[in-house]
Amino acid sequence: MGNSAWLLVFFSIVLTIGFLLFKVPILYAFGASSKTIAYANEYITIYLLGTIFVQLALGLNAFISGQGAAKAAMLSVLIGAVINIVLDPIFIFALHLGIRGAALATAISQFVSAVWVVSFLKSKRSVLYLKLVRPDKSLILKIAALGIAPFVMQSTESLVTITFNTGLQRYGGDLYVGSMSILMSIMQLIVIPVNGITQGVQPIVSYNYGAGNRLRVKETVIRLVSVCLLGTLILAGVAIFCPGIYASMFTNDAELVALTCRIMPIFFLGIAIFGIQAACQSTFLALGQAKVSLFIAMLRKIILLIPLALILPKFLGVKGIYIAEPVSDVISVIVTSVLCVITLKRIFIEMEDKS
Repeated sequence: MGNSAWLLVFFSIVLTIGFLLFKVPILYAFGASSKTIAYANEYITIYLLGTIFVQLALGLNAFISGQGAAKAAMLSVLIGAVINIVLDPIFIFALHLGIRGAALATAISQFVSAVWVVSFLKSKRSVLYLKLVRPDKSLILKIAALGIAPFVMQSTESLVTITFNTGLQRYGGDLYVGSMSILMSIMQLIVIPVNGITQGVQPIVSYNYGAGNRLRVKETVIRLVSVCLLGTLILAGVAIFCPGIYASMFTNDAELVALTCRIMPIFFLGIAIFGIQAACQSTFLALGQAKVSLFIAMLRKIILLIPLALILPKFLGVKGIYIAEPVSDVISVIVTSVLCVITLKRIFIEMEDKS
């Protein structure tokens, strides 16, 4: 935990400086225009100053949930969310701070969350006590190795967004870019609950793996896959069969709603079975399989999705960009499932031999 804290502080400094230096071209790459760049620039400048609070709140919270204090871990997230919701209207409207008020409210809420997390880990309520330690190179490398996979998964979302928006602007126009913004927001509604489940189960798998309890690991993984798959089947099923329910949540523009509803069933076909990949990905991390986890993280986005999003439109037009998502999802789930079965069989044999 001490070495992780050092890493969080180090990367907070690097990210803050790096993004402040290159914020304008980055904002344009993500879709800012001449009309919105001033607002985006104002918001991100203030938000970046709170990077260290975001890193500490999110990064160290894992050590709270990892020791079984689920309620305390959940409270740290709720504190920031509630404060942000309360401060937004006060700063934006009552104090007339506009976009700066929104950014300031977010930074303050993250600061309070960080204080809560650090205070808990330095109190008697915590099994683990946070303190300054001398950085251990070998331990830091192990932490980094396991952290690369989720880092790739999160960071490639940005690369995918840039690829999608550029292609849609080229082959379709603003309306298609708007539809993708809605689709990506809906995807978050589907994927985030599943990610919450996998993060909650991950410490259980790790603990029982370390304890040599092969049966408990097996049962937990089977249940995890089942629950995650059921979750994505239901949530993505709504998008496939009743797309209007989701689309109407984000816009009342009839033309945009019609386009989004027409594309949504195709776009979310693969996400319906994505629960399998999410469960397997989490299992790899819980079992310390850093290399396999990294490969799976790169497979779906870097190896499959981005190239497909660049190639398919040349033959299928703008529709090819939307089709790239389900094709990459299905292939990735199949490969992940096979690797998960092979890896688990090998690990179970090793655990049985040790016992």
